[in-house]
Amino acid sequence: MLTEKEKQEWRELAQSDGLRNDMRRIEKNRHNPFMAQGKIDLDKYIHFLTEFNAFANHVQKPFRRMIDRDMRL
Repeated sequence: MLTEKEKQEWRELAQSDGLRNDMRRIEKNRHNPFMAQGKIDLDKYIHFLTEFNAFANHVQKPFRRMIDRDMRL
């Protein structure tokens, strides 16, 4: 829980033009590395996961097919 003083600080910060401008600048320059031409590029995502697992020294598990009978959410 926030104290009243902390709540007041957040309220004052929310009114700050400088903070709003900073957040707009961050939003404008935001970049998603897995997007290509407005769509998600699964090859980039899989490449990232493969490289990250190699970096983290995770051993790749063998592929096992999913059995699709009686699957429930």
